[in-house]
Amino acid sequence: MDRIRKQSKKLLIGIVGGLILLIGLILVPYPGPGWLIVFAGLAVLASEFAFARKALDSLRSRYDAWSAWLKAQPWWIQLPVLALTGIVVVVTVWLVNGFGLVNNFFDLGQDWLISPIFR
Repeated sequence: MDRIRKQSKKLLIGIVGGLILLIGLILVPYPGPGWLIVFAGLAVLASEFAFARKALDSLRSRYDAWSAWLKAQPWWIQLPVLALTGIVVVVTVWLVNGFGLVNNFFDLGQDWLISPIFR
């Protein structure tokens, strides 16, 4: 019975941690707590899985190094990174039909706003 309980706990932690991690990965390019949610998901998984602990440590050090590097760069390096992030956000919102919903709600008649996935 104790073995079943341990396996059930491990499965539940794997599912919950995996869902948190997936949500965080989806939110990474958007303004807000995307990376924080990724780290939270890995922390949940790390409570039961050694690979997640290694991934969490590695990702945290790489994120800190990237952040420090980017802050040390001049504005003409920082600006394209910000622009690329903005492009990823706009394309993602378009692909999930965010602009198409606005188009339909306000009856704008701009069919190019509708995602090709939802046509």
